[in-house]
Amino acid sequence: MFERLREDIQSVFHRDPAARNAFEVLTCYPGMHAVWMHRLAHKLWTGNWKLLARMVSNFSRWMTGIEIHPGAKIGRRFFIDHGMGIVIGETAEIGNDVTLYQGVTLGGTSWNAGKRHPTLEDGVVVGAGAKVLGPFTVGAGAKIGSNAVVTKAVPAGATAVGIPGRIIVKTDDEVEAKRKAMAEKLGFDAYGVGQDMPDPIARAIGQLLDHLQAVDVRLEGMCGALNKLGSDYCAGELPELRDEVFECVKDRPEQAQA
Repeated sequence: MFERLREDIQSVFHRDPAARNAFEVLTCYPGMHAVWMHRLAHKLWTGNWKLLARMVSNFSRWMTGIEIHPGAKIGRRFFIDHGMGIVIGETAEIGNDVTLYQGVTLGGTSWNAGKRHPTLEDGVVVGAGAKVLGPFTVGAGAKIGSNAVVTKAVPAGATAVGIPGRIIVKTDDEVEAKRKAMAEKLGFDAYGVGQDMPDPIARAIGQLLDHLQAVDVRLEGMCGALNKLGSDYCAGELPELRDEVFECVKDRPEQAQA
């Protein structure tokens, strides 16, 4: 018992820089209080003391603002930060080292008996206000963005954002390097096509750069073939891209958007 308590306190220090000492965690962290009361409620639930388990769960909800059904299965080092408004359903399953922020719902989409709530594997992080709804699995190490509504499985290590939740796919490093080289050649600022930005405009610019790269390669191949045939068609230089043009666009983004 004391080993689990020490483990819980250490998990807070690892994930919340605001925590200063063990006494503060013991007395001022409602997320920890909710987890500890859930362990008691879950033991009563599995021991077929259903009503008493629900009473302990309801008392915990009244004390902490966190509602965890006593039937939910929760692993080790589970951390609830802030916690107010969290709801965890009866058939939810939570692995080790999972973190939830305030306003999260692990809910169901059906009134049918059986598995109705999600399974969160080890190391999952769910941002504030997110809703994870349905009997699917969120893979180990995955992240759910704040206020996302996720109704489908999330692969291990992936990030889901938006309504409805969509997976952010990380761009391949080699593809990103090619895009950066083409952007520098054309004078684009590299921040506009960063791989960590789930921005439709950035994605569109990235696809344009891919297309320009392919056209560039094709033109070079055609010029090489024409040179072998004795043509000097490709001898002329392409117009220079002047830096001041792109500086003007950067300085006046509203004109660029127009």
